[in-house]
Amino acid sequence: MKWFKKKKQTGDRSQEASGETIAQDLEPEAPQEEGADTAEPVEPVEATGVSETEKQGFFRRLRNRLSKTRQGFVGRVDQLLLGKKQIDEALLEELEEILITSDLGVQTTLALIEKVREKVERKSLSNPEELKEALQSEILAFLKVPPRPGRIAEEKPHVIMVVGVNGVGKTTTIGKLGARYVKEGKRVLLIAADTFRAAAVEQLQIWAERIGAELVRHKGKSDPSAVVYDGIHAAKARGVDVVIIDTAGRLHTKVNLMEELKKIRRTVARQLPDAPHETLLVLDATTGQNAISQAQLFHEALEVTGIALVKLDGTAKGGIVVGISDSLGLPLQYIGLGEKVEDLQDFDPDAFMKALFSEVNQSA
Repeated sequence: MKWFKKKKQTGDRSQEASGETIAQDLEPEAPQEEGADTAEPVEPVEATGVSETEKQGFFRRLRNRLSKTRQGFVGRVDQLLLGKKQIDEALLEELEEILITSDLGVQTTLALIEKVREKVERKSLSNPEELKEALQSEILAFLKVPPRPGRIAEEKPHVIMVVGVNGVGKTTTIGKLGARYVKEGKRVLLIAADTFRAAAVEQLQIWAERIGAELVRHKGKSDPSAVVYDGIHAAKARGVDVVIIDTAGRLHTKVNLMEELKKIRRTVARQLPDAPHETLLVLDATTGQNAISQAQLFHEALEVTGIALVKLDGTAKGGIVVGISDSLGLPLQYIGLGEKVEDLQDFDPDAFMKALFSEVNQSA
């Protein structure tokens, strides 16, 4: 606790800075010139065959992608416990520092430390060698957030509204998610409702062509709700199975972002009373605690049903996975572990923990 108290003032300033970053993400920005924005490259999707990555197997791929997080988090815990003979307050304070700086968050870290301390006081935990196993067990309990009751589509299509600030990988995630449904034999339609960024529409069109999905788009700077209206109408008329809606993360107008997203939801509900059936929030793991702040804002406004946490392969602070599950009580549906289509995986808490806590020096 001493470490936390010593750092509290600094931590408060960090949270303030994080809030300012979120505010900037959600506020309007100056209009861009038409064509000034360029679409991100989209990797080819193999129509047939099995890639080398797929052959490695899910667990091996997961473990490989979590190497930075494993070394930054579990590796530091291993170093802390090396040679220790007893669990004392000094050890718990050092563990607290590791957890917080691994982006588990203050609330989650204090809860974990308290659970460990209770076990020590009850004499059910006395050996530092057992501490890692106890920590793993408690973290796993945080990760097992039950899925929120989803709306069941009484008629086609099943509608997924995807939200998140610009730059997190939202459009790419939509493409990968669409590819999963296409592979299942579903007829998929993508709606390009991020009309304020030409690059977003262009990128979504590329994804639609690559994965074999249909696309509804309008000319640049069109009303997003009008695009969604036409998209849902087309999906119903064509007998589409799944609709995935891309949305803006920032606006080039004075309209509040959340109000614009609520308007899109109302537009969908007017044509399909139970839709959208899912509201999926895409978060960038590399943004750390800022991702939790984003999630809170979107959830308050839109009742998020699940989270896709991407770019986990590029961060050493993967503790954000635990912080999100504990702080928000929202289920992690998908994790993004790389650039390929198959690197968007269903989140499996048990497999995640097994891969994360495997030996740091174990060969891949």
